[in-house]
Amino acid sequence: MHLSMHNWMRAEPIEVTVRRLARYGYKSIELSGEPELYNTQDVRRMLSQHGLSCWGVVSLMIEGRDLIDAEESVRTSSIDYLNRCITMVKELDGFEMTIVPSTVGKVAAMDTPEQEWAWAVEGLKEVYGHAQKEGVRIALEPLNRFETNFLNRADQAMLLAAEVGPDCGVCIDTFHLNIEEANLVEAIRSTKDRLVDFHVADNNRMACGMGALDWPLIVNTLKEIGYGGALTVEFVAPLDRTPANPYKNAVAAAEEELTPEQLQFIQDHGSGVLSEEFYSWLVEETAKTLLPLI
Repeated sequence: MHLSMHNWMRAEPIEVTVRRLARYGYKSIELSGEPELYNTQDVRRMLSQHGLSCWGVVSLMIEGRDLIDAEESVRTSSIDYLNRCITMVKELDGFEMTIVPSTVGKVAAMDTPEQEWAWAVEGLKEVYGHAQKEGVRIALEPLNRFETNFLNRADQAMLLAAEVGPDCGVCIDTFHLNIEEANLVEAIRSTKDRLVDFHVADNNRMACGMGALDWPLIVNTLKEIGYGGALTVEFVAPLDRTPANPYKNAVAAAEEELTPEQLQFIQDHGSGVLSEEFYSWLVEETAKTLLPLI
């Protein structure tokens, strides 16, 4: 196993992110699914210079991206978006593509459960075919019920992956597992045959070690099932605007790189614009917690 991290939680030049990850002992990055933002040749060269690799890409399922939308045009454009992300993974010499099938924040169904499932299978099979040609593994990620009305648990993701294809994997996230699973450890064990990516944040979605989760138990369970991939960090720090706030350096002004869509996505996840000092501290604290365990 090795330590990786997403970059969607703070908008900043990619070189700033890469230097920070290298400084704190991370070995790879899972880039936000924004193919238009990256020159893949430049990013690949930059990662190599800092001793990092691209683990993969995660889909950013903002409004208008949804494999189970009632509008066929939305489903079609979502397939095209995911295929472009997979091509980006290929160009970055990455390994996997994490896919959330439906719009994050959409919790109301648009059709029957049977129809939504059929749309998901149909769209994902098309994406899976493209991924197979590009040599990229796809991993379906369940989110908690407050972020999606579709995949919420590991068993659901495993069943959907089995219908998509034999090489279709799953990605699970400790924050979501802690909300939705009766037994977090057993949920991890249940993904043994298809686990491709593993996202980490503490139960409060702060940096690992800043909440109540048992990280030695979690990492040892991953070792037990033979998982050798990335622990991909995805903390989303809340912004405390009350006098009780213990982190006075958390909030910052918006970076020039932050688009309205990116800001909305971050805010929809319960966070906001974090200062470089505070964000770097959370990256370091996570490394201090996890690196000794792997």
